[in-house]
Amino acid sequence: MYIVSNDLPEQQLELYTALEKEFGTSISFISDPNLEVAELFEMKNGETAYRGYGLLDTEGHVVFNTINDYWGEEFDKSKEEIIEEYNNLK
Repeated sequence: MYIVSNDLPEQQLELYTALEKEFGTSISFISDPNLEVAELFEMKNGETAYRGYGLLDTEGHVVFNTINDYWGEEFDKSKEEIIEEYNNLK
C-alpha cells in the first residue's frame, strides 16, 4: 500500500507524520510529479489529481478507484475498503 502524490517531499513528510501521529501508522509515498499514476487510475484533474485511492492487480490493471477528498481524515475507512477489494481478488 502506497500514497501517490505530486507534492513536494516536505509536504509528503508532513502528511506521513500526521497520519502516523493520528493512527499510529502511516504509508510510504510514491512521487508522481507528472501525474502518470493518477492518469492510470483515471484520477487526473487537469494539472493536479483528484484525492482518493485505488488498487492495481498483479497485471497492472486498475481494479477500482475512489475519489474522496477526505481519505486522510477517514484513513481507517479508506484502508478497509482497499483491503476488502484486495481480498475480493483472491
